[in-house]
Amino acid sequence: MGQANEGKSLTVSIDGVAYQRIPIRTHVVMREDVLIDVIVKYANESVRDGDVFFVTEKIVGITQGRAFPLEDIQPRKLAITLSRYVTKTSHGIGLGIPETMEMALRECGTPRILLAAAVAAVTKAFGRRGDFYRIAGSKARAIDGPTKNTIPPYDSQVVLGPSRPNGVAADIKAALGKSLDVLVVDINDFGGNVLGSTASRTVDELMVRVLKDNPLGQDRQSTPMGIIRRA
Repeated sequence: MGQANEGKSLTVSIDGVAYQRIPIRTHVVMREDVLIDVIVKYANESVRDGDVFFVTEKIVGITQGRAFPLEDIQPRKLAITLSRYVTKTSHGIGLGIPETMEMALRECGTPRILLAAAVAAVTKAFGRRGDFYRIAGSKARAIDGPTKNTIPPYDSQVVLGPSRPNGVAADIKAALGKSLDVLVVDINDFGGNVLGSTASRTVDELMVRVLKDNPLGQDRQSTPMGIIRRA
C-alpha cells in the first residue's frame, strides 16, 4: 500500500458517510506492461466485494501505447500560438505547451479546439473560466503533459487519455473477479472526471466527490490505482 498525497487524509466524509481511500503502490508502469497483469499483481489481494476500485487514466494510456516523448512531437504553428493563451498552474501545464496542444488538435480535431479557444476567449473576458475544456471535451482534459515532479520517463513525455475506457473498466472488473465497481478516473488538484466505469452515473458522481481532493497524488507517489471503501 502507498501513502496519502502530502497534506491529505486517506479518510473523507461525504454526506455523513465516511470513506477510505486506499492507495496501491506499483512499480513505474511502462508501455510494455500489460495493464490487467499489473492490476491483478498489486490489487487482487486487497480488493473486497463491495469496493470501488479505481485506476488513473495515465497508466491506462501508457499501457495502450499512448505516451509520446516530446522530441517525437512536432507542433504546428497553430499549436504554438494557441498554447500561449493557456493558463499554466503549479499543478500542471495542461495544454500550455506546444506539444500538448498539438496532441489535443490531433485527438479532438482542429475545428473543435478552435471553437473551444474562441468561446473561452470571449467568456474569460467576462470572468468565466473552464469553457475551453467544457467544449474541447474529456479527451483534451485527459492529456497529461510533463512536469518536473513527474516520475521519469514521463517527465519528458505527453500521455493521452485512454481509448475505450468503459471497456477497460469492464475488463478490469472481470479480471479481479469480485462484486465491485471499477472506474477509470482523471483526478488532479482541481477535481476530476470519470472516463470509464462499470457503475451508474450516480455512483460515478459520488466517487468524484470522494476523490475530489486528489488523495493519491499525481507525481512521485507511484500510486496509480486505489480502492474506495466505506469506513
